[in-house]
Amino acid sequence: MTADGSEYDAAVRAVRAGELDGDAAAARLIELMTDAELLALLDGDSPRRLLALIPWLLGRRPFVAGAVPRLGIPGIRFSDGARGVVIGASTAFPVTMARAATWDPSLEEQVGLAVGVETRAQGANYSASVCVNLLRHPAWGRAQECYGEDPVLTGRMGSAMTRGVRVNVMACVKHFALNSMENERFEVDVHVDEHALHEVYLPHFKATVDAGADSLMTAYNRVRGQYMDVNGALLTDVLRNEWGFSGFVTSDWVFGTHDAVASLQAGMDVEMPLRLLRARELPAALRSGAVTRATVLRSAHRILRTCVLHDATRQAATPSADDIASPAHRELARRAATESIVLLKNEAVDGAVDATVDATVDATPLLPLDPGIRHLAVVGRLAAQANLGDHGSSRVRPPSTVSPLEGLREALPGVRITTASGPSARAAAAAAAAADTAIVVVGLDQHDEGESVVTGGVEVGVLGRAFSSGPLRVPLIGLAHLASRFVRGGDRSSLELRASDVELIRAVAAANPRTIVVLVAGSAIMTETWRERVPALLIAWYGGMEGGRALASVLTGRTEPGGRLPFVVPTDVAHLPTFDSAAKSVVYDDSWGQRMLDADGHTAAFPFGFGLGYTTMEHRLIGHRFDDTGGSAEVLVTNTGDRAGSTVVQIYAADVSLERPVAQLLGFQKVTLEPGAKTAVTVALDAGPTLQRDPASRLWSPRRGDWAVLAAQCSPRSWEGAVDLRRPVADGAESN
Repeated sequence: MTADGSEYDAAVRAVRAGELDGDAAAARLIELMTDAELLALLDGDSPRRLLALIPWLLGRRPFVAGAVPRLGIPGIRFSDGARGVVIGASTAFPVTMARAATWDPSLEEQVGLAVGVETRAQGANYSASVCVNLLRHPAWGRAQECYGEDPVLTGRMGSAMTRGVRVNVMACVKHFALNSMENERFEVDVHVDEHALHEVYLPHFKATVDAGADSLMTAYNRVRGQYMDVNGALLTDVLRNEWGFSGFVTSDWVFGTHDAVASLQAGMDVEMPLRLLRARELPAALRSGAVTRATVLRSAHRILRTCVLHDATRQAATPSADDIASPAHRELARRAATESIVLLKNEAVDGAVDATVDATVDATPLLPLDPGIRHLAVVGRLAAQANLGDHGSSRVRPPSTVSPLEGLREALPGVRITTASGPSARAAAAAAAAADTAIVVVGLDQHDEGESVVTGGVEVGVLGRAFSSGPLRVPLIGLAHLASRFVRGGDRSSLELRASDVELIRAVAAANPRTIVVLVAGSAIMTETWRERVPALLIAWYGGMEGGRALASVLTGRTEPGGRLPFVVPTDVAHLPTFDSAAKSVVYDDSWGQRMLDADGHTAAFPFGFGLGYTTMEHRLIGHRFDDTGGSAEVLVTNTGDRAGSTVVQIYAADVSLERPVAQLLGFQKVTLEPGAKTAVTVALDAGPTLQRDPASRLWSPRRGDWAVLAAQCSPRSWEGAVDLRRPVADGAESN
């Protein structure tokens, strides 16, 4: 023990003062540690008997791994946090998919900063709040935890979250890699070729590494026959040798470690969150030479170096309990929810009678609500529910919530607002018929999608030798499979609304032509069987604790619906890749989402990047520069409407020599303008989607083809007016 504190604190002070670098500080600590203490760095500190209590404990305290009290080493103190801190009563932000719909990395970085502050205030130093798995299919149960279907959007947003979180705590990115199905996540084997792996499913992970990610969490699934905890090809060859990642890797929880020695050799540093396989097997393996001391020291060094560097550079001021769910964080949650709401449809109600003015409605769109409205009907199964998202590991329990109904009543104190109790479509239609306008709030909840906490296919051998090959193994596996059939959440069996929700929409729309449908969900919902019956349609996501106020603000026109879709909504589910939630083996290629629709010639119901506002905007590409390292585009944006509003400038490229060009997002920038105003916006461009990686040399080179670039407000259907991508043009010379 040093004279002025612990050995660990002394190492942190030395790094902060510039007397040691992170490697030297880690080496100094390792010299002081016993073999038992070194091995204890490599798994969770909690005993195996706490397994059944994990869901309860997760919401009450951090889970600690690698603490060494003798030397003052605090260990990693874990909290989940994709939509806020899961410990205590913390701010519930909109789910990750909702925040992806803001297309605003600067806002996401602020959310990350707030999550980091509250994580630290709750006693943790390590937050698994950055989920960048790609949405291959919207039926994925945990779609709400990711940033959508596009690698560039996902990479930009995930990097912003990473930067914000790590100001106060270590940022953990998950789930590495190719995790995008829930029900069979413990068993599924993902097959993928080199091009799709490196050019589609990994770029966003690398973006977060480049943004400073301190740690990655492995996925449960297998890739090319190997579980991710023992997948040295990805954990060492790619992550460390090719990308230069210097942080540490943890397992997904409990069932994410399959071999104590092989996982350590492959590059998985910490088994989380309990003392299971490694506590049981590594001491003997080290004594026998089955695992070398050098391998143990390698992981110990990564863990200690990362922790010391973080503590030496994190925000100096320690957050307090007053920062948790503070007024500032609630306002940020409200802003994020407001900017996430996507207006998909907003038409006039031709020929209908407006009860507020007793006149025939003109061509004015139904939204925002008429300020003279006197009677509003708010119906639907989800109208009075805050509905924050699934009830899995990312669940946040805020001190208060606001439902859509509560938000509207607060925003419209002088308006009579009625609702219908129960699921009856007849009662809802009666309420709608008596009102000036009807709002139907329907969609999904934790029973329809989310993390499946109990899942068939778990490797129960991790629980002990009696479960590896003994008589308890088969019954326990059978019990897990049986239980998985009855738990809520998991992958969706359909992209349609519940039949009762569709019946409700049709009944209300028939009773009142001034009907607005609000969808609550974590990913795409098919609308083909009913959307032509309603003039206005929005998706409000799982909007967090302030979601009801955000929705009311958009519906009343106090704020703009600033969201844009982070995925495509097709007209037919057959236009998407096949999704089998019971599959034990799947093939992932480079055809999914909007790109699959483009390649096959299908028109989307709502394309990737789509969203309406309450004003109109024009985009004109006026110049660009581009090479294999990236570039920028200059776009003149004009608000041609009569009120202030926002737009997302989106830059796409495609090989226009193809019969059906496939749009590739290169960059985007959100901008807000007053009516009649115009501004030139600079958009940073990512070269990745135009490059290909040679598997042998690992070098990147341009894809063949005639590549053109276009500025658009959503993924383009036509490439008319596009200009040569790789030919720089001076500002003001281009137009489209």
